[in-house]
Amino acid sequence: MTKYSRRQFIITAGAATATSLLAHGCSTGPLDKSGGSKSAASTTAADSQPIAKLDPPEVKNAKLGFIALTDAAPLIVAQAKGYFKKYGMDNVEVVKQASWPVTRDNLELGSGGGGIDGAHILSPMPYLMTIGKITKQPVPMYLLARLNTNGQAISVSNTYKDLKLTTESKGLKEAFAKSAGKGLKAAMTFPGGTHDLWMRYWLAAGGIDPDKDISVVPVPPAQMVANMKVQGMEAFCVGEPWNAQLINQQLGYTALITGELWKDHPEKALTMRKDWVDKNPKAAKAILVAVMEAQQWCDKPENKDEMVKIIADRQWLKVPEKDIIERTKGKIDYGTGRVEANSPVMMKFWADNASYPYKSHDIWFITENKRWGYIPADVNAKELVDKVNRSDLWKDAAKALGVPDAQIPTSDSRGVETFFDGVKFDPEKPDEYLKSLKIKKA
Repeated sequence: MTKYSRRQFIITAGAATATSLLAHGCSTGPLDKSGGSKSAASTTAADSQPIAKLDPPEVKNAKLGFIALTDAAPLIVAQAKGYFKKYGMDNVEVVKQASWPVTRDNLELGSGGGGIDGAHILSPMPYLMTIGKITKQPVPMYLLARLNTNGQAISVSNTYKDLKLTTESKGLKEAFAKSAGKGLKAAMTFPGGTHDLWMRYWLAAGGIDPDKDISVVPVPPAQMVANMKVQGMEAFCVGEPWNAQLINQQLGYTALITGELWKDHPEKALTMRKDWVDKNPKAAKAILVAVMEAQQWCDKPENKDEMVKIIADRQWLKVPEKDIIERTKGKIDYGTGRVEANSPVMMKFWADNASYPYKSHDIWFITENKRWGYIPADVNAKELVDKVNRSDLWKDAAKALGVPDAQIPTSDSRGVETFFDGVKFDPEKPDEYLKSLKIKKA
């Protein structure tokens, strides 16, 4: 796999870089210090839920990174509402990162080297780091929880508005054929990450080879809309609020929200360095409990307005609340006249086991990374998942938090998954799934 350096990533972002720096601020070193204090929107202590019975943590400090996306809400809320302090982690810093490569670099450094101990992250990244595919050397990671399901989207330039694209991308194939040689681009946020995989799956399902018919390039989330404005891409896949902002600025439309591609699909995760967790297991448990309680809080309808007010603040996402609120509540305006008032595949933080890190889902991520040549074909997916995915720690934290036994999954597999095009993924037979796919590198 190509190892994207921070410089290469920034260059790819193109003409919008300066705009983004003015709008969102820039890093002054390996670590962007723009986060960490409480939001002005909510400075209350952790609320009424009984405090989980935890042993005192070995340390009270940790540095956690996040990207300016709605699905970072559990980390932001855990900080803003005092959940970390509630469980003895008095000095947790939640620190904004400029991009996923910066997040990766800071995780590789660790807090001892001026970086971070853990992060809100694209679910495949802890695996790519553990085997050293995107780092200078292998950096063993643990995946502790899923932060959300659903909640991303593939949006398209107004250039293609007459195609009225949905889950079907076939209409693009003919349009792309007419534009051969024009350097067409589809943007995602990190090679091998979730947005890359959603984009590639969608294109390939419509007969478009993402490595031959179009260039799939990485762009930081906060720079997506600016790039579309200067016609730097034909489509992008990213989390919210950037798809909604694109529509609010009348620069493009949403073809699909990713839950339509795969219902209740896994998305971001809470990851921490393996060495940090192994050295500080009680502190790691306290962080996990705090984040899980924040997930429960974020998923309650009566808390959505406050959640949006918190995360929209300048130290967190720094975007207008109107760009976040509707999709957070399940109202999806696609920018084409189509509006879904109560989407069944809205972003979920806790409902329907959204927080549980199913190992079967990570086997799909690894299989798709093999499909596109990011991970060698001979990597044993099950063995790798068992090393990185710590669903056992999630269950331990859930019990401490008082989650009823009936709400704690008894299996690490959600079973056979079905995608919008009828393709099925059996986590017990990942090689058969891979062989069945027509467009692939592997």
